[in-house]
Amino acid sequence: MQTKPFQIAVPDADIHDLRRRIKATRWAPATLSPAWQQGIETAWLRELAAHWADRFDWRAAERGLNRQPQFLADIDGQRVHYVHRRGMGPAPYPIVITHGWPGSFFEFHALVDLLCDPAASGGDPADAFDVVVPSLPGFAFSQAPAQGGTSAFQVADLWASLMRGLGYERFGAQGGDLGAGVSVALAARHADVVDGIHLNFLPSSYEPATGAAQSPLTSAEANYLREKNEWVALEGGYAHMHATKPLTLAASLNDSPIGLAAWIAEKFRAWSDCGGDIERVFPKDELLTNISLYWHTQSIGSSIQMYWENRLQPMRFAEGQRVLPPVGFAHFPKEINHPPRSWLERTFDVVQWTDMPGGGHFAALEKPTLLAAEIRRFFRALRP
Repeated sequence: MQTKPFQIAVPDADIHDLRRRIKATRWAPATLSPAWQQGIETAWLRELAAHWADRFDWRAAERGLNRQPQFLADIDGQRVHYVHRRGMGPAPYPIVITHGWPGSFFEFHALVDLLCDPAASGGDPADAFDVVVPSLPGFAFSQAPAQGGTSAFQVADLWASLMRGLGYERFGAQGGDLGAGVSVALAARHADVVDGIHLNFLPSSYEPATGAAQSPLTSAEANYLREKNEWVALEGGYAHMHATKPLTLAASLNDSPIGLAAWIAEKFRAWSDCGGDIERVFPKDELLTNISLYWHTQSIGSSIQMYWENRLQPMRFAEGQRVLPPVGFAHFPKEINHPPRSWLERTFDVVQWTDMPGGGHFAALEKPTLLAAEIRRFFRALRP
């Protein structure tokens, strides 16, 4: 594996072009529906657009992103961008943390600090981690796959090669959203090197064996499946589009910054513990840093392609199949699904389950201190 240091440096011409496009937006006429009922709220989106064009400082955001040590690795012809931060402690434990959509490696900027240097926030240096945060293939500065077939399972193989190339013989994994699927795939396919995985989301395609040889569904499990189907019917249109017609969607989102911002920001409001006030949790500059990463790398199309691939390779487990490495799960109250512990235990050895006091789908951004404490607690028993 070949690696080299990397720093983000978006050309000035791209920044000027973005501002020009925002100012030239042809706004859709507003409907008479209540705010946010039918998607993004137009008045708020206009505020976000004005901030993006006139006040958001990409260069300041870029400097903040570049404070984390970043690299590019060539893994069998696939270019992978990643953050690799060494821990401050007597024996830092290696962990690979994977983001999802519509997030990015930026999601973990506060979490990385907490995990690498726990003493700086009053923690125990013995809990320090060496943290690796790769960008998923086709996201941000990671190359899009040259051919089809890269689902969570193939990404897990890439991550195993990346960690081995960085000198880690054994390691842990953590993730939410698409990153939860990658973490599960790491445990399922690389149990010889993965000590354990910590999740704050259960992959939507996860399906344990439920045949005649298995225990019948509990009432909690049946309620979970019913609620999940209801959520998909009312809120899952984005994922169905990603998984069935990604190129059609990409044609518009890659050309329109306001379309891109609407598609992403609406999810940050709907899936977070913000009580309907998105900026109570995510300041405009934080939202726009993440959205700008998609814009400046033209990666929205290649990012949603992973939904297509995951649909073709769903996370289904056969009769008697078990994932061997232990699992920790942080259940955040405003997450988009709420599986009971027994549903995971049909496949996984769940050794830590915590009902969190607050937070939603974007746990690392919303509640980094709470999430860091859970990760530290889970891996404490797995350290050599």
